[in-house]
Amino acid sequence: MNYFVTGATGFIGRFLVARLLKRPGTRVFALVRPGSEYKIDALRKRLKVEPEQLVAIKGDMTRKLLGVSKRERDDLKGQIDQFMHLAAIYDLNMDAESQQVTNIEGTRQALKLAEELGAKCFHHVSSVAAGGLYEGTFDETMFEEAGPLTDPYLYTKHESERLVREEAKLPVRIYRPSMVVGHSQSGEMDKIDGPYYLFKLIQRLHDLLPPWIPLLGVEGGRFNIVPVDFVADAIDQLAHQSGRDGECFHLTADRHYSLGEVVNIFAAVADAPKMAVRLDNSLFRALPGIGMLRKGVASLPPSKFLLNQALESLDIPEATLKFLTYPTTYANDRTRAALEGSGIQAPELESYAQMLWDYWANHLDPERDERADELQPLPTLEERVADKVVLVTGATSGIGKATALKLARAGAYVLVVARTKEKLDETLDEIAKIGGRAQAYSCDVSDLASCDALVEEVLRDHGHVDVLVNNAGRSIRRSVMHALDRFHDFERTMQLNYFGALRLIMKLLPSMTEQGGGHIINISSIGVLTNAPRFSAYVASKAALDAFSRCAASEMAHQGIRFTTINMPLVRTPMIAPTKIYNHVPTISPSQAADMISDAIIRQPKRIATNLGILGSVMHFLTPKITETIMNTGYKIFSDSAAALGQKENTPKKISREQQAFSRLFKGIHW
Repeated sequence: MNYFVTGATGFIGRFLVARLLKRPGTRVFALVRPGSEYKIDALRKRLKVEPEQLVAIKGDMTRKLLGVSKRERDDLKGQIDQFMHLAAIYDLNMDAESQQVTNIEGTRQALKLAEELGAKCFHHVSSVAAGGLYEGTFDETMFEEAGPLTDPYLYTKHESERLVREEAKLPVRIYRPSMVVGHSQSGEMDKIDGPYYLFKLIQRLHDLLPPWIPLLGVEGGRFNIVPVDFVADAIDQLAHQSGRDGECFHLTADRHYSLGEVVNIFAAVADAPKMAVRLDNSLFRALPGIGMLRKGVASLPPSKFLLNQALESLDIPEATLKFLTYPTTYANDRTRAALEGSGIQAPELESYAQMLWDYWANHLDPERDERADELQPLPTLEERVADKVVLVTGATSGIGKATALKLARAGAYVLVVARTKEKLDETLDEIAKIGGRAQAYSCDVSDLASCDALVEEVLRDHGHVDVLVNNAGRSIRRSVMHALDRFHDFERTMQLNYFGALRLIMKLLPSMTEQGGGHIINISSIGVLTNAPRFSAYVASKAALDAFSRCAASEMAHQGIRFTTINMPLVRTPMIAPTKIYNHVPTISPSQAADMISDAIIRQPKRIATNLGILGSVMHFLTPKITETIMNTGYKIFSDSAAALGQKENTPKKISREQQAFSRLFKGIHW
């Protein structure tokens, strides 16, 4: 049997051609544009067939009779048993005119060519999109009942099918696949399309959050998804059944999935967070004014800009948004009856989702090379800091001292900075005992002149600093209402935590850029992510440094300057000693904090934070009112310290069971 196939080298086409060529005595004549003959050569090699079995016919879907020459038409006349028309444009970024030329006029010319060649049947691969945005269930007998055709693809697939139904002068069979994804056994796919548009978002959620965090999402529309091997098998089977001329077949799965279900299925295989609570679309439609408000806000230039930026970063075409609430489901009774006994059935998405995800991650993810580089073995701390000059402020106690010792042990030349000379000498002695190298500098980081003198002396002694660890800091735990007459609380924390650290950064940046790079690590707080009550002065100063670092990092990335912010949870240091309740709540040790700094030096990430800190940030964004209520509850459960209230505390206050439970539930947050 001889077949003429358009779109033979396309995604569905090459799988269908493989099925056809397995039939005894088959020859396939495949339309191919001039200059693209190599695609047919590649397909022959893939299928291991001879040139006489798979013959290239030069042509063009945009030309009369598909651009097939008179000579070839004469040679093929009376030789074609089945004409299979698969070629079409499906690209949400393609303009409407191009889609009309190929999908509508191309179908018209394919019909005329099939008639001239004397084909016995015209097999038209349409799409469920021909049903438009139909509200309800669209079955295989329906066509004129199609819903709104507001998208160029919907319109062109509907009109091309109309041509086949109304103008064909030979028997026809129509096939309407639903959303086609990769091969169910190998995952093979040729482009980002359909549910694949969600993959980058799911990947980002995997990178940002642990999989156990529940997310709030929307139910969305209903989607029918089928793998390409099912579509090719079904067309091959249905095209060769007798008595089926004039029929239309829905190549769909029995089960439809909501948008939320699709996201959760792929989140499961990607080990990403799932949408534990999904809001139904009707909720938004039921709320008066919500739709108008959403449209009004979305039309504002800043909103459109931010939306476009977000979609671009996730590789999602804006045109996909209109399909997120897709209203149509599809009945496939005729197709199921025709395929009964053949063993051909669309598998459920869960059974092959892992294959699709893995193939995308390894072949289609535009960031796959960068991510592969990230998977390469990281250098050790010793390899990162050996013979490098690392400056650590606040290096005589707590986090700073533990970090200085760890870096010295790894081979760094550590510059330990603090106010008190005696404590600096003690730290130098400890470093010397472990065989490390260090030099001490006395500096009050809250004094800008002292910062200037420090940098001048350091650069005179060493010429440069490779890594700056801004660790010195001041914390104040006091409710806003108890600080109304203590404006100096805010001035003092800002002076040390922000202005002092900023002064060191700005004084060291010229030498860092001159040497071709440097790494600045700022010790911030989990409070910046969770907006901890009673820490308004402290959190504000740390947040200011965080914001500066994000802006500066964007400016200086090309100069090799790296910024890392570490949102530390509560650490057992002298800084928290005045708050006696912290003796009874979960904290991490200075050694564990030093490990986080070492991790920052090794990986040089933008941010290091605990899962709880990240969750707090996400929750403040997604559910600000609920999160505020939680933080307010914590505020009321705990109280200001005696020191914050200007009182003396002779005996440590015992922690209540309620306080203990709350602090363990939100381990690491400053209450």
